[in-house]
Amino acid sequence: MGRLGRLAQIVPSYTVIAWNGLVSPRTHARGPLVVAQGIVIDGDRVLLSVRHDLRGWELPGGNLNLGECVEDALRREILEETGLVVELQGRVGDYVRTGFLPHTAHVYRCRVLGGELRPSAETPKVAWFPLDRVPRTLFPWYRAPLADAAANLPEPVTRHEYNGVAAIWAGMSIDLRMRLSDDAAGSDA
Repeated sequence: MGRLGRLAQIVPSYTVIAWNGLVSPRTHARGPLVVAQGIVIDGDRVLLSVRHDLRGWELPGGNLNLGECVEDALRREILEETGLVVELQGRVGDYVRTGFLPHTAHVYRCRVLGGELRPSAETPKVAWFPLDRVPRTLFPWYRAPLADAAANLPEPVTRHEYNGVAAIWAGMSIDLRMRLSDDAAGSDA
């Protein structure tokens, strides 16, 4: 899909994102949203992906299925999104985000065991980046988990973050830059 196609998807994408961020979490029957995210590290580089709906670089991962533990969900999500089989090396931390799309992200450091890197319908772009030069179009809420993973902290951290208007604006700005640049914005680190 080219630039015009991605721009045409703004209204439906933003409508779903707004519903999920403003209404759905407050009516979710299963309780607070929990997501699993992985920081897949290979030497001095980290694996990032771009979602199909909100364009910007992010950590691979996603929602848990009913009855699924965080660790199994993370392995499944990384395989689905990137084609890679990973081993979880340890929990980096828990990131409790309030405001827009309230959730808790359980973030793990991972290493690749096998598979072949490939995009998916959910993540049309996946790529490795130097840990010290992640793209400018990395969503800002992933910077703290990356810094925590790079610091090799002795214990997992718990961070509380508020996603308000500034976070929403940052996400929209990154999304628009990515759509207008054919997903190349910031990929030069």
